[in-house]
Amino acid sequence: MSDSQLSILTNGQAVRLGAIPVLAFDRFRQAILDGVAAGQRVSALFGHATLQSELTQLYVVMADDEQNLLYAGRTEIQGDQFPSLTPDCPQVHLFEREIAEQFGLKPIGHPWLKPVRYHRSQTGRDAWGRSLDQPIQPAVGDFFRVEGDEVHEVAVGPVHAGIIEPGHFRFQCHGEQVFHLEIALGFQHRGVEQAMVGGPDNRSIHYAQTLAGDTTIAHTTAYCQLLEALARCQKTARAQMLRGVALELERLANHVGDLGALANDVGFLPTASYCGRIRGDYLNMTALLCGNRFGRGMIRPGGVGFDIDAARASELLRRLEKAEKETAIAINLLWETPSVMARFENTGLLPREIAVQLGIVGPAARASGLVRDIRQDQPSGIFRFSNLLGSTCETGDVFGRAFVRWLEIQQSIKFIREQVATIPDGLPLVSIGALAPESFAVTLDEGWRGEVCHVAITDPHGRFARYKIVDPSFHNWPALAYVLRGQEISDFPLCNKSFNLSYCGHDL
Repeated sequence: MSDSQLSILTNGQAVRLGAIPVLAFDRFRQAILDGVAAGQRVSALFGHATLQSELTQLYVVMADDEQNLLYAGRTEIQGDQFPSLTPDCPQVHLFEREIAEQFGLKPIGHPWLKPVRYHRSQTGRDAWGRSLDQPIQPAVGDFFRVEGDEVHEVAVGPVHAGIIEPGHFRFQCHGEQVFHLEIALGFQHRGVEQAMVGGPDNRSIHYAQTLAGDTTIAHTTAYCQLLEALARCQKTARAQMLRGVALELERLANHVGDLGALANDVGFLPTASYCGRIRGDYLNMTALLCGNRFGRGMIRPGGVGFDIDAARASELLRRLEKAEKETAIAINLLWETPSVMARFENTGLLPREIAVQLGIVGPAARASGLVRDIRQDQPSGIFRFSNLLGSTCETGDVFGRAFVRWLEIQQSIKFIREQVATIPDGLPLVSIGALAPESFAVTLDEGWRGEVCHVAITDPHGRFARYKIVDPSFHNWPALAYVLRGQEISDFPLCNKSFNLSYCGHDL
């Protein structure tokens, strides 16, 4: 136990469920507040209801990036309410809204309590008193309003003009200036976490691969690492290397695509055109490894589904060298063009202190000066042996979020080249065996958007009794709402793309 009475874990470790302490709520709350005050982050806060008890348990996973440790604890809620932590710990505000929706537990004192995904409660009734047989849809008037002369609303979505998933953005404006933006998601009602309960089965890995299609490798890796932890399975060095290469190829494709999209948002067509094509080259490198551009089928419990031979490795390095040169030419045009920099710099500012309060992760956090990178802070697999360091910027604006991507592109290319040049021997895939019963495990990975967190609790038969997923977008959507304050509404597409968050990764 730590001084806070939370259980100490490491990334990818499984422990008996009895090792996770059950604390009185006041101690549970204080442990979270003390941890946050000491610089820890809330990676996950979620509920779990069992058939054996009428009580709902709340679980927390705290990440200590300085000590490379995780802390886990739980509490039992008597009745249907608990004192909200949000006024003292803003980064849990979405977690508490989710708990209210899923388990009918009302966080008393929450400043803006409304559903997160508008789906049905797992316990028969949610915190608003709606039962399972009542359809739950976003209320038209259930948005924050700014009153005053010449203040007006602009509503965007959930149906959009392009090929995009549903999300609603409600702006409160005075002229062109945005006073407030509220983001409403949850229109897809996917139910993935509930579908995972009772697994793992043949469909479980397909759910993992489609949690967020552009983050297939990161989410599937986190899922497989959970199974491997619960089965005490040791992967080979070869498999871990191939997983790392696939993860960095996923990062490259998305970062290059985002920089092209940012160029398009300010009407700078040279970079936009080239990056759109070069993104496809990186996707095709993933297809070279496994036959699928998004990496489906590549990551498997116990290792990888596809091996690599000398000829394929040589072809990958040849393509990487060509793409590296073309990427540098296309992206460096951004930093050399004053009209682009005029739009990027001082737009969509996210101060470091706000990023800390909101628990922001990934490139968005690093662009505000926070050194938060799971590959460095909570490393697993091949990253335990690499010298890959998180790239940061201090500006906290669109430029910072763009420039961090460029720094990471260069690091990812270097990493892939080093790994493919020295492929270790070993089997690409090993058997994992049965999962430990009545156990608890947490895995973290650094997806291209940021921290991917998967948590599993197994029942007495070694099946999933609870499966919790936290996509980096769940942490970062509130940051997009914050950076629009005081901006021109015409800056929204640019700010939005500088985060490029996932709708389906949120709408689990």
